[in-house]
Amino acid sequence: MTDPTLPQEGRCRCGQVRFRITAPPLLTMACHCTGCQRMTGSAFSLSAAIPSEGFAVVQGEPVIGGLHGPSRHYFCPHCLSWLFTRPEGLDHFVNIRSTMLDDPAWSVPFIETCTGEKLPWAATPAVHSYESYPPMEAYGPLVAEFAARA
Repeated sequence: MTDPTLPQEGRCRCGQVRFRITAPPLLTMACHCTGCQRMTGSAFSLSAAIPSEGFAVVQGEPVIGGLHGPSRHYFCPHCLSWLFTRPEGLDHFVNIRSTMLDDPAWSVPFIETCTGEKLPWAATPAVHSYESYPPMEAYGPLVAEFAARA
């Protein structure tokens, strides 16, 4: 696993919305929940938690899609690509869909969540697996371990 070359840009499928990351990820992950399966049309979603100050939409205006609750999922209004999520109550980072980056090869998932809902054949190389989500007190050590891996 390598760190991304920064800055790095990403975009929706049609290119109308672009974003830029200028800070390394705090964590990379795969989520196996059925919501992510349905929103991606795949077995899981891939994310990278980027510090909020290291993330910016640089072109277009994403719209809220998916669930319209306290955690906000942002999509391109034209092609409806799922670009990023702002989790409820966690303003210090943005979960980008790492596969939307121009160069996503570095974004190997470090943790996987919601393995209790995963498809039986789905596998990732994640170092840590959680049946649901990690408890809040686990995130600090996970972020520290992820940072130390390089």
